Amino acid sequence: MKNLPTFNLMAWIFALIFALSGCAGLGDSSVNQRATGELGETLSAPKRASTAPLTKPNIVFYLADDQDVTDYGVYGNELVHTPAVDRLAQEGMVFDAAFTGQAICAPSRTQLFTGKYPLKNGAFANHTPTRPDVTSVTQHMRDLGYNVVLAGKSHVKPARVYDWDAEWQPVAKEGVPREYIPLADIESYFETAREPFVMFIASKYPHGKYFDIEHPDADALKFHPFDVHLQGDAGYIKKRAGYYRSIEEDNRQLEHVLDMVDAHLGANTLFIYSADHGVSGKFTLKDIGLRVPFVARWPGMIEAGARSEQLVHYTDVLPTLMDIAGGDADPSMDGKSLLPLLLGRDQAIHDYVYGVRTNQNIINAHVFPSRMIRDKRYKYIRNFNALEVLARNLGDNEAINVFLRKGAQLHPDEAYEELYDLHADPFEQNNIADQPEMVGVKARLSNQMIVWMREQGDFLENRFGNVPIITAPAFKLDQNSAYRTIAPELQNTLAPEDYLVIEHWERERTAP
Repeated sequence: MKNLPTFNLMAWIFALIFALSGCAGLGDSSVNQRATGELGETLSAPKRASTAPLTKPNIVFYLADDQDVTDYGVYGNELVHTPAVDRLAQEGMVFDAAFTGQAICAPSRTQLFTGKYPLKNGAFANHTPTRPDVTSVTQHMRDLGYNVVLAGKSHVKPARVYDWDAEWQPVAKEGVPREYIPLADIESYFETAREPFVMFIASKYPHGKYFDIEHPDADALKFHPFDVHLQGDAGYIKKRAGYYRSIEEDNRQLEHVLDMVDAHLGANTLFIYSADHGVSGKFTLKDIGLRVPFVARWPGMIEAGARSEQLVHYTDVLPTLMDIAGGDADPSMDGKSLLPLLLGRDQAIHDYVYGVRTNQNIINAHVFPSRMIRDKRYKYIRNFNALEVLARNLGDNEAINVFLRKGAQLHPDEAYEELYDLHADPFEQNNIADQPEMVGVKARLSNQMIVWMREQGDFLENRFGNVPIITAPAFKLDQNSAYRTIAPELQNTLAPEDYLVIEHWERERTAP
């Protein structure tokens, strides 16, 4: 980590004065209030860089939707307009190696809210619920004296796990392609706050539908190795230009929120910005999908302009919030507190981060499950239904075999094993899994990945054959939907016994 803060006595006194004068929390009588914390509660801090008591801070987490980490000024794209995020970076800390465990909306968000990877929390396909016995951020932070609020997009369920103290839906806005975050509700909340709170503000931008740009200019867009071949594609240029404009619109929302935070909340407010996953790597295990922007501002506590290169993960968010609130993470959580990094200690949080890919229950549903492990330099991926191992997966049931073949054929260029040197090949263009000098690296990573899969209760643990078809509540492999039509000869060919039933998905689907 670069530019580490130096904490001296006067700096801590300055921070403490601002904290005591500015802490605020929930006080809006129009919402359900459950928190019991009192203004002036302090953090017991045996792990802190200082023993000075701190008033419990408010915490605001802003989450954008489907934006590549490469599409921010602070992350190296000088052509995209992201002044609000760049401002946060100047005033706080930028994380250069932050990851989600799955490059798709619902599974990514559940990690933030549970501290657990998608396989463990149960929402490892899109539009699926978390296990009903999981305790989420709402209860954990409520127990520590906080109210927990969601403003904007949800995409997580069931409600009994995510029982927000207050929740406001996105709101319609003329002249833009997507709904807006509920700015009026957010400001009213900030104005009347009396007790400490955590607020997740979940934007619907820059996720498509994008703005319609009439005369897009390819020279105004930045290309990378994964899309440089599309520089002459007019359709792609138009879509990309609309995406850039949607990024700009999201920054306008973020600017409003930052202005409201500065106007109504005190300096003792931790503000975190991120985006749930990258759009260019959506559904994949590439870094362009799993690596996320992560910027944190906390005046007087986080040094302005600091950067960290430590591996951090979405599962770390809830343990961090609990640590700040004076509690300890549940031992079943996969994440660890990032508070030492926020306070200037450059220490390793993880040796590895992991990833999950499940292509069922998406619009183009098919069978191609994969798992990933990554350290600071190397990434290993195993594609369990790759063409080269397809024969191992086929069995006596031809109805299942048809869909296994279709899944493998959709990914003809993806090998059973992939290995990338991310220092030399950050966009993962050159698979070196077969290089003799990589045997030791590949063995180390693959063995550790299997250990992790076992710990997660993964149904694919060490499978070399018979990859299962999982139940999926929204997009069935053998059924038409509003978004696609499959061949008549494939319709309704799978029987209930052909599926690996994910019990809590099925219970939630059939619940009254």
